[in-house]
Amino acid sequence: MSVAQTERTAADAAGNGGHDRTAPPVFTGIGVTAPNGLGTKDWWSATLAGESGIRPVSRFNASRYPATLAGEVPGFEVTEHIPSRLIPQTDHMTRLALTAAAEAVEDSGLDLDELPEYAAGVVTAASAGGFEFGQRELQALWSKGGQHVSAYQSFAWFYAVNTGQISIRHGLRGPSGVLITEQAGGLDAVAQARRQLRKGSRVMVTGGVDGAICPWGWTAQLTSGRLSTRDDPRQAYLPFDAQAAGHVPGEGGAILILEDAETARARGARRYGTLAGYAATFDPGPGRGEPGLRRAAELALAEAGLTPADVDVVFADAAGVPELDRLEAEAVNQLFGPGKVPVTAPKTMTGRLAAGGASLDLAAALLSLQDSVIPPTVHVTEQAEGLCLDLVTAPRRGPVRTALVLARGFSGFNAAAVVTAAE
Repeated sequence: MSVAQTERTAADAAGNGGHDRTAPPVFTGIGVTAPNGLGTKDWWSATLAGESGIRPVSRFNASRYPATLAGEVPGFEVTEHIPSRLIPQTDHMTRLALTAAAEAVEDSGLDLDELPEYAAGVVTAASAGGFEFGQRELQALWSKGGQHVSAYQSFAWFYAVNTGQISIRHGLRGPSGVLITEQAGGLDAVAQARRQLRKGSRVMVTGGVDGAICPWGWTAQLTSGRLSTRDDPRQAYLPFDAQAAGHVPGEGGAILILEDAETARARGARRYGTLAGYAATFDPGPGRGEPGLRRAAELALAEAGLTPADVDVVFADAAGVPELDRLEAEAVNQLFGPGKVPVTAPKTMTGRLAAGGASLDLAAALLSLQDSVIPPTVHVTEQAEGLCLDLVTAPRRGPVRTALVLARGFSGFNAAAVVTAAE
């Protein structure tokens, strides 16, 4: 059987029905669990108000560690969001992911039962998996013996567990997967979901929710050397600032519904925006060439059929590490010209959420298109010398038709996505 015949067979199995797959897919649902808001409405309101969710760690005693601040999702009562049967078998991270996914599905207005059996799937991003669950069970193993380890340890720690639990809870039997590219994963997962739509799926649940705010996860994150050790939440995470000294980690992210454009149009769905372009690159080794972030942005714009002049805002990766901030500013300035495009980093209110960070930025970009406003970068008061960015530090009203979202994962992953207002 030829490749074309194979893809046609897969499309028929998914209930494609001969749909035109050339139109870019659209986002029809958003679900958020973030350190400055549980649920999309609360998070977006807090973001536009410049309200930060960065605080001293409360999920464990971090006083003996060099870093003591985190972005933790507020007001999350697990019994209000997760069925009791799932609580013993899920990590905190997965519970947040299930909550965001349920909101996204409801927001989309989809009746999943009306879709063909294999027409909807799940692709999420992860950085490590259920660290908190794993730590607890390993402690039981060391202190009490193997008979005291939960049988759920076999999958609750696994980096693909969010995809699995979301697919089971919502009966999504279509193509599924997981991307492991740290902060870039939130964009990479959405791109993989787009590939599945092109092959014949109608709906994909995608994005990323992450978090490892526990001693084991904290120790792992400290090894990067990029965590801020300041104890003032207003001074700890200052990307592009003259006083930048690392980032604050957080938990949460966003789950999005990415839908075939024709399917969404046929059912009269609200469309937040279109995934017009995407690209990924990888940084070369030291001394072997320039970082690949600018190239990723160029490729994403080219796929979208747009030029830098078409972009209304850039959602920055915003590492908070002076050298990495400088490299990102250079990439933006080389592409757009110094100070020629508004740049924002609303993650200053949440911390960096690993695999959940870029998908939350994507959600912010989509709501920027909808509400014609660019959310602010908070706490940055003195831009580092020579960066020359038009950094948005207060909500900026005005038409937003095209947004570029940038993300960099630890170890050299780069991703860029272009979203445009739905026609």
